[in-house]
Amino acid sequence: MDTRLVYFEDEAVPARRLAEAAGLDASVIKRHDFPDQELLLTLASPLDDALPRTLVLYRSLDRPNDKLVELLLLARHARRLGVTRLVLVAPYLAYMRQDIAFHAGEIVSQPLIGAFLGELYDAVITVDPHLHRISRLEEVMPGIQTRTLSGAPRLAALIKEKRRNPLLMGPDDESIQWVEVAAATTGFDHGVCHKVRHGDTRVDIALPDIDLRGREVVLMDDIASSGHTLARAAEALLAAGADSVDVAVTHALFAGDALEVIRRAGVNEVWSTDSIAHPSNAVAMAPTLGKALGEVLGEVPGEMKSEAQ
Repeated sequence: MDTRLVYFEDEAVPARRLAEAAGLDASVIKRHDFPDQELLLTLASPLDDALPRTLVLYRSLDRPNDKLVELLLLARHARRLGVTRLVLVAPYLAYMRQDIAFHAGEIVSQPLIGAFLGELYDAVITVDPHLHRISRLEEVMPGIQTRTLSGAPRLAALIKEKRRNPLLMGPDDESIQWVEVAAATTGFDHGVCHKVRHGDTRVDIALPDIDLRGREVVLMDDIASSGHTLARAAEALLAAGADSVDVAVTHALFAGDALEVIRRAGVNEVWSTDSIAHPSNAVAMAPTLGKALGEVLGEVPGEMKSEAQ
């Protein structure tokens, strides 16, 4: 197939892993930032001469604002040069959390970013998008192929290697979907806390009715951003008698001092997938992404719009 994967230097390691898993050649896109903060993108050889009919872009959308401009520039340029199919592999998909307006005048980002990406790309593959009131990514990006994957099974396998008989715990009600997948994979006991949020960094945590004394607890979630929910949950678990608390997350955003906030709360180990490059990365998503990418590339566009995996 006339297909090539492209990536940016800062994501070379996971992108090359994916290219190897999918059996694709890969090329780098060079990026230059001008003093006025405009971007210059340059396609490396052999893409500077001719582009393939199908182009796969690996770009995880943490710290997304500049990256969304990159996606726009690359997609429009590729179409002008004759690319007929564009596939975006975005392990972390930004702006999915805002799906309703909580206050008058708020702009709801989820459908707008979904439409933006859907207009540029023919297929989008992502991992654990933070969806609240919708269940499928195709509702955000109708009319294109989508694949929604999960990091939970691979994190569960890692936890099984690291801990003998842990208690898997979600820090809030929304995390139960990832905890249940991991528990089904490993057979470990599991539960979920209840969170009351008072602001971006102020939360209260209520523990489930489980005997925590002497237990090795692993907190699981899709995203670690400010770290305060995980920190408050860890403090509550340790105060209730847990022997230790580790954290396993798909997306290691860890904004600002989030990792230090979690450490100060008494968390032992922090494990994440490589969906976002971070020192805590312990699980590569390339095998899962590669399988999904192979399926998408092998489909006739329009035959299958979306499939949850």
